[in-house]
Amino acid sequence: MTATFIHNHRNDDVRKLAFQIAGRKDIDVPFVLEQIAGWQKACEKLPSWAQTDGIIYPPHLSMEQCSGETAARIKADVAGRICGCGTSDKASLLVDLTGGFGVDFSFMSRFFERSIYVERNERLCETARNNFGVLALDGADVVCADGTEYLHNIEHASLIYLDPARRDACGGRTYAIGDCTPDVLCMLVELTEKADNVMLKLSPMLDWHDAVASLNAVCPDVVREIHVISVRNECKELLFVLSRKGSSQPEIYCINDGRTVRCSLEEACRPTLTSDEPYTSLAGRYLYEPDASVMKAGCFGLLCNRYGVRQVGVNSRLFVSDRVVDDFPGRHFAVTAVSSMNKKELKTVLAGVTKANVAVRNFPLTVAELRKRLRLGDGGDVYVFGTTCACGTRAVLVCSKI
Repeated sequence: MTATFIHNHRNDDVRKLAFQIAGRKDIDVPFVLEQIAGWQKACEKLPSWAQTDGIIYPPHLSMEQCSGETAARIKADVAGRICGCGTSDKASLLVDLTGGFGVDFSFMSRFFERSIYVERNERLCETARNNFGVLALDGADVVCADGTEYLHNIEHASLIYLDPARRDACGGRTYAIGDCTPDVLCMLVELTEKADNVMLKLSPMLDWHDAVASLNAVCPDVVREIHVISVRNECKELLFVLSRKGSSQPEIYCINDGRTVRCSLEEACRPTLTSDEPYTSLAGRYLYEPDASVMKAGCFGLLCNRYGVRQVGVNSRLFVSDRVVDDFPGRHFAVTAVSSMNKKELKTVLAGVTKANVAVRNFPLTVAELRKRLRLGDGGDVYVFGTTCACGTRAVLVCSKI
């Protein structure tokens, strides 16, 4: 009865439905509402799960915190590569010490002969047992235990995965590695002794330079790879690959959907080249806005050296070239006009423009303030960037997307 009701009403407005079915005894009302809300969220976040009958969804917080499918598939590809898995070969053992809803585990486990999901919440374990069966994850074991304690007794693994909880005892968000649960820094020596590779998922709010320094302070040169993962140009997570066979020069992967920019730490830290030409010279040239992963990684010197572009101004994070750079990782624009903030000049370059997509980079006004100053509505085919050029001029760049 309950399962049929969920299926028949899963497209309903959950809030309205809650009022309509309050007090009913023939169905488990809280469970029904949780499953419908979870399925609706999964349609957006986990489409292949939403299309699979029999999946049980966890409470709202677990659904919010779990990885989306795109990010989970990226992590699975990373896991397969670092463990040397081919199209048919599988690594021996995956251990996920912070199982949660099990999304990352479910995608990564397909590359391993055996996989162990560890979670201290019994309800999440029950959910995982059901879902892994529905998903036909052969060789997946569910263990209800504290991951920190379970680590002491595991056999040597090909890969240990952790996604520490980023909330404190009061439910507030935390970002620093040492403030998450479990504290990976306290476990790091044992983790790297018990596995060939360790994958650590952390908050996109974290400064990856600080994270590398903290991890390497415990185990020198333990950081092997840093992945900055974005989905639809929104930075979702940082992923660190750790190993005792690490390098003093880890590699950085900036991943935005299907696009990856890969570089060494040395390349990422090269100085950024800035254009020294007057702002008026920008008209007729090409403008580039890096994607979210590159922005988060801060690999701006790499962009200049690899793609032959120059930054418009110090800290502008906008780049310019004389020719179109087709493979630049980000959005591409043609600069049709440039103006200072002089009212008369602005009126001339914006003649006939009534609405535009407005953005600011290193500019004293907010988007709303600049839009109001320029008297522009939102949308359309025109793109306007407010920025500060190398000469110090506050400039408005009028562009078309290419």
